[in-house]
Amino acid sequence: MAETATGIGDTDHSIFIGKGEQPAWLTLGLANRHGLVTGATGTGKTVSLQVMAEGFLRAGVPVFAADIKGDLSGISEPGEAKDFILKRAKDMGLTFQPDQFSTIFWDVFGEQGHPVRATVSEMGPLLLSRMMDLNDVQEGVLNVAFRVADEQGLLLLDMKDLRAILSFIAEHAADLTTQYGNVSKQTVGTIQRQLLVLENQGGDKFFGEPALSLDDFMRTDRDGRGMINILVADKLMQSPKLYATFLLWMLSELFEHLPEVGDPPKPKLVFFFDEAHLLFNDAPKALMDKIEQVVRLIRSKGVGVYFVTQNPIDVPDKVLAQLGNRVQHALRAFTPRDQKAVAAAAQTFRPNPKLNTAQVITELGKGEALVSFLEGNGTPAVVERVMVRPPSARIGPITAEERKTIMNGSPVKGKYDTAIDSESAYEVLQKRVAGTAATADAPEGGILGQIGSIVGTVFGTNTPRGKLSTGQVVARSVTRTVTNKVVGGIVSDLGKSVGGSLGGSVGRALVRGALGGLLRR
Repeated sequence: MAETATGIGDTDHSIFIGKGEQPAWLTLGLANRHGLVTGATGTGKTVSLQVMAEGFLRAGVPVFAADIKGDLSGISEPGEAKDFILKRAKDMGLTFQPDQFSTIFWDVFGEQGHPVRATVSEMGPLLLSRMMDLNDVQEGVLNVAFRVADEQGLLLLDMKDLRAILSFIAEHAADLTTQYGNVSKQTVGTIQRQLLVLENQGGDKFFGEPALSLDDFMRTDRDGRGMINILVADKLMQSPKLYATFLLWMLSELFEHLPEVGDPPKPKLVFFFDEAHLLFNDAPKALMDKIEQVVRLIRSKGVGVYFVTQNPIDVPDKVLAQLGNRVQHALRAFTPRDQKAVAAAAQTFRPNPKLNTAQVITELGKGEALVSFLEGNGTPAVVERVMVRPPSARIGPITAEERKTIMNGSPVKGKYDTAIDSESAYEVLQKRVAGTAATADAPEGGILGQIGSIVGTVFGTNTPRGKLSTGQVVARSVTRTVTNKVVGGIVSDLGKSVGGSLGGSVGRALVRGALGGLLRR
């Protein structure tokens, strides 16, 4: 079959990536064995990513990719027959023909794409601790907060819910300490301050509902081609840990929710993780072990993960060993560390007797790459020097008007654009306080009646959501504590309170996955 730059030459089983002495083909049936795209800034990583993404989309495979600089957005518009593109196509014996691909834009901040949200409960304590840069002690207390919420069936949807449960455990620190270990108000206060930092970074926009549905990532268009989901990440990158943890959460969601499919003829989804080094920087061993587990096992869910970074040494060895498809652009060897990085990159390839891999890495021109893709039996091919084919869609960013037009025609328009304020831990705890106040206001008053009256005076039973002050939270907790002691000494044994309150069967239904995320919404 004749090869063309529109991908007509792609077979039913492989994607044409580039050409050197031999053509380089990425086998669709092995694309879920993950991959790595590396190279110094300006050497062509984004173009290689776009070429690979276009091939997957033509094959009917949905794609997710983070767009750090905005350049990848051009995939939504037809390519332009510029001189250098025509020359590269001609040198490969190809005929260039423009193409474009169905695109959905996402943005945590809701500015240049549809808002993308997760709930606090779904994120889980492990990833949230990473996002807030908590130490081991603080992470332990956060785990207690999630445990109490889970046992009582309290969903933590947004940051107000998390603050409410933290205030609750601070007021009951003495009782919780006997059951879960040391819980101090000082540690809770530190976590609350880190929450404020996270909120200032945009966490208040990310946490909430409607939460992202994975089905909206697994779309094909009317022609049966995959749709590409582009996360607008230029602003998000100003908060690197929020960016890295968010993408890791997405991987964990795919891992926990997709069924086992083994090795399908083509992936169900391909996930490009740009600036991948941010995922691994300063990550504790416990988290690294979980990341390695997810990357290793998500292959059997039909998901291919492609890490994009400057150098292979940015990726830990245990994860690097899982990445079978490699594209290496140029690296520079100006310093001893650079030279070490070049040597390390060369050692990750299956040697080619015709190439001095380490030397070639420093000589590659823009658009050139060393590639090694998995062959039919699942082993890496020998490394080859190739010129990457030109993309069929536009290279570079789109305009604001073009983006607006695409979003207006989006298949998810209106689904995520308006936040929903569902009943969750914050509202449930408020109702408990309101009910306690009503009970305490029974005839003959007494101490409970006085407390209920005080609480009603301070913030009433119809306080608008989000208006509760610290003093009001304290008053609420004190009232609940006194009442529970009167009606059965529940707070003195929090485990009994779990069985007798909202928890019950609901609390037992809350199950968490490998990275601590909630499995059942």
